[in-house]
Amino acid sequence: MEKLNILWTSDNKDTIFPMISMYAINSKKKNWWDEVNLIMWGASVKLAAIDTQVQTEIRIMLDEGVHIEACKDCADRFEASETLEKSGVNVRYMGDPLTRYIKAGEKVLTI
Repeated sequence: MEKLNILWTSDNKDTIFPMISMYAINSKKKNWWDEVNLIMWGASVKLAAIDTQVQTEIRIMLDEGVHIEACKDCADRFEASETLEKSGVNVRYMGDPLTRYIKAGEKVLTI
């Protein structure tokens, strides 16, 4: 099984629509990767908490089969945990999972 983890750390809104979401969704639709996992960490969590367009895009990615996780510490700091969880995002502490992904040799694309 080929899995891609996209580590999204930027609050630059211009990266979510024309790059992250487009690539993640097309990766699922065109079977470029068996599994696509978006990891929201840092500033991306804050952006997702306050921007309704980004929240809508997250729901679209989830509907297309992209798995989405968010750093719980970040989400708690930005008071975003409830908003993200309601959208279907798996909010949890990400240090250990990301380390396991890397040690297992999974692909990580960092943005």
